[in-house]
Amino acid sequence: MNTASNGLTMDGDRFKVIINDEEQHCVWPEDLDVPVGWRQTGPRGEKQACLAYIEEHWTDMRPASLRQAMEGA
Repeated sequence: MNTASNGLTMDGDRFKVIINDEEQHCVWPEDLDVPVGWRQTGPRGEKQACLAYIEEHWTDMRPASLRQAMEGA
């Protein structure tokens, strides 16, 4: 992964979209293992493509457990 001295990623890095059981999404560096409790979903590629996928698919920022509790109340 190309990183600047401040630790931020640089153009040309590749990413993947990951999601957890609470349906929270994250852009993750493609060359790193997915953390425990997360799985890959959506595209791999440039950061902007991953962010576009997240914007389209993660439409409710509330964790899944909170949404379910509120729907059951």
